[in-house]
Amino acid sequence: MTNSAPAIRDRGTLIDRLAPARGAAANVSLRPLLLVGAGVAFLALLAQLRVQIGPVPITGQTLGVLLLGAAYGARFGVLTTGAYALLGVAGLPLFAGGGSGAAYLLGPTGGYLIGFVAAAGLLGALAQRGWDRTYLSAALAMLAATLVIYLFGVTWLSFALGDLGAALAAGLVPFVPGDLIKLGAAVALLPSAWRLLGRG
Repeated sequence: MTNSAPAIRDRGTLIDRLAPARGAAANVSLRPLLLVGAGVAFLALLAQLRVQIGPVPITGQTLGVLLLGAAYGARFGVLTTGAYALLGVAGLPLFAGGGSGAAYLLGPTGGYLIGFVAAAGLLGALAQRGWDRTYLSAALAMLAATLVIYLFGVTWLSFALGDLGAALAAGLVPFVPGDLIKLGAAVALLPSAWRLLGRG
């Protein structure tokens, strides 16, 4: 007896197409380090695009998380955003304004850093199942990832401020217009890249 439900299978990621692994030896090659290193540098660069409007600045990091999560897949998306957070906490000047240190994790922005990792994992898993191939499904996947970032970030901020309403006012409302623009840019890029590669 066969199962009539279609199997959900891994359809690969954009980075697999652009920089394919070459056999089993690729798992112990420099490829993972190069991918994670490039992703960390990309996030650090976007973090410097910031507007300080309160306890949580507007930065380009969200755009970076969406692009990396979708292009890298769950494994490398989580590794890259996790490495970015850990290296910044360890002292490398990777955060907004060249900041670093444990204060960023323990302070009002800590939830967003954790949210980046969770969002990259979710978006990466969806991308591996083909959600980044069309504009509509990419928009839905990236919206879900953005909501995950807000969930972690605002919840953490509410404890830091001692007030959920204040956290929503400081850590959610001002970011919605900019994040919608960043989401739109990421949605335009990913399916378009697949189309250029002949997988649209």
